[in-house]
Amino acid sequence: MNLKILSKCFLKTYFVNSLFNIKGLQNLGLFYAMDPALKFLYAGDKKALRKARLRYLKLYNSHPFWTPFLVGIFIHLEKLLANNKLHLETYSKLRPTIVYTLSAIGDSFFSGSLLPCWALLSAIGLYLGWYWTTFFFVVILFLGLQVFKLYTFFLGYTQGLQALQTLKKWNLINASQYLKVINTGLILIFVALNWPVQLPKVVAISYVFAIYGLVLIFRKYIGFREIFWVLFFICYLLC
Repeated sequence: MNLKILSKCFLKTYFVNSLFNIKGLQNLGLFYAMDPALKFLYAGDKKALRKARLRYLKLYNSHPFWTPFLVGIFIHLEKLLANNKLHLETYSKLRPTIVYTLSAIGDSFFSGSLLPCWALLSAIGLYLGWYWTTFFFVVILFLGLQVFKLYTFFLGYTQGLQALQTLKKWNLINASQYLKVINTGLILIFVALNWPVQLPKVVAISYVFAIYGLVLIFRKYIGFREIFWVLFFICYLLC
């Protein structure tokens, strides 16, 4: 499969949510991204091409940041199917597990940890008047996301299911927990900057470190949100 076809598949992954629908969720977007590869693999067999297309019109939903990775894996597996090196039944069983596992990781790491971290850092930067710093920070993150998508696409395409072992080594679930701890500290900093009562900086900073320290101590026993909001409410009443 040449680079032109792979480039088409990769670029089309950016439109995975453009045809979002109630029945199949992101299935039409996935079909759109997979179609150039399917046309190449089943060019001489219209019946096999139709069956392959129907495979990607079934229910599909995952975090959009993972779509290039999943499309890369699916193309790799389709090559095996086209060459009779993989049974269709095995593929049908593997696909939902891969999709929903990555969906859960994406929701936890990207939506639940990384994006809030970006938002909080940007909000603090804008509040402090660091406009250009915040702008370049956002640009760097945006470009980093594109590199991540391109890398994972070719990782999935070249390694197939073995790419999941590489992903496992990244340990994104634990990374999301650390990011949530950082996010808690960023929320406290933002709250200290916008405290409704005029407090000396020393007092405001003391509140931040006191609440953050208690969160770190008790985070194994109680959820982040419960600790944070209880302590925040107590401090608010004291002020």
